[in-house]
Amino acid sequence: MKAIEILDQKISKITVLVLLGLLITSQIFAQDGGLDIDIDLGKPEWYEQPWVWVVGGAVFILILVALLRKKK
Repeated sequence: MKAIEILDQKISKITVLVLLGLLITSQIFAQDGGLDIDIDLGKPEWYEQPWVWVVGGAVFILILVALLRKKK
């Protein structure tokens, strides 16, 4: 009798977990295929250009070298 009660509790827990898994899976699949929004407005901004970051980094390094250089 006690084994049947333990088995019944385990089956109910497994059932709840399976139902919870199905609900989560349905939510995940519901997110698939949403709106296709294009936010590209044409010409990129200045800070989106890679050369700007390279030049900015080079200038920063030159300023650091000039400031941290020991003078005799």
